[in-house]
Amino acid sequence: MFTPKTLSFLRSLKRNNKREWFHEGREQYDQHCRGPMLEVIARLGEDFQRVAPEMLIDPKVNLLRPFRDTRFSEDKTPLKTHVGATIPNRVLGRMNGAGLYFEVAPGWVWIGGGLWRPDTSQLQLVREHVAANHKQLTKIVTSPGFKKLGGLKGDRMTRVPRGFAKDHPAADYLQYRQFMAFREEPAAFAHSRDFYKQLLGTFETIVPLLRFINEPLVESAQTSRKSHVFDEDEHRGW
Repeated sequence: MFTPKTLSFLRSLKRNNKREWFHEGREQYDQHCRGPMLEVIARLGEDFQRVAPEMLIDPKVNLLRPFRDTRFSEDKTPLKTHVGATIPNRVLGRMNGAGLYFEVAPGWVWIGGGLWRPDTSQLQLVREHVAANHKQLTKIVTSPGFKKLGGLKGDRMTRVPRGFAKDHPAADYLQYRQFMAFREEPAAFAHSRDFYKQLLGTFETIVPLLRFINEPLVESAQTSRKSHVFDEDEHRGW
């Protein structure tokens, strides 16, 4: 799938981050970057029927656009210098809840997943779920495969958040603002023989964390939708 030409194109893009240069080389981008990424997504679509059927595999959703949103950024370079894909939960949708992500960049390959930037309400739901089910979370993050990834990662508070006892048995987990697991490899890993096997295996290791984190979020989303449908029916007089 990915080849040395993938990295060569991305390195050139990093040196020539201009729309004109990209459009001139669009055929190479499609052949060496976008094409291989679509192949990976297609294979994940087959394997995720077994591994994680609750995750959404759809190229239109998964594949990240090459152009950056520069409206609120000091960095005005127009293009991303990596190719990446995000895999969300079917119910929660893109950029919501805990999901999976991987990218190939000129200097690294990043594979991981989890809850990255939850809003306040989501984080509260997750913390309440953690407080009530911390033994389940411990079982997940202390599994051999998870420990190989370096354990649970993410930004943390310096103290237990309000509403929870300082000596709560889940105090350590409750301090997390993010719940992540990931690995980073050299760029050449992208075109190694066992890249896809390693990618899929890493995702399989992280999926139990996603299911745990998403459980209260999916339940909340489904309850909200049912309530919304009920309100609409009541409004119509049904």
